[in-house]
Amino acid sequence: MKNIVGSPGTVSGLILRVGQCLCAAAAISTMASAPKFSRYTAFCYLIASMGLQVLWSLGLMCLDIYSLRTKRDLQNPVIVSLFVVGDWVTNFSPTYFCHILL
Repeated sequence: MKNIVGSPGTVSGLILRVGQCLCAAAAISTMASAPKFSRYTAFCYLIASMGLQVLWSLGLMCLDIYSLRTKRDLQNPVIVSLFVVGDWVTNFSPTYFCHILL
């Protein structure tokens, strides 16, 4: 499998996961700091989905760190497919929930 920038188990992949986690945490804090955010169902669902995004990103960050420390290759097609599906679910679920609610 080719080495692609941002792929699992690389330094660039780790940097992207850190950025993804920080952006999701910033989104949670921004939405939660809104006055009376719990009145709006969309905000509650978005906060829950961003919480899932933070957990997913943290898990993959830990896996990237482990891979870099032990010099293991994560370029297995099955593992990369799992990452793609997980990213797809965590990134598109907020959009799906908002379209349903609005």
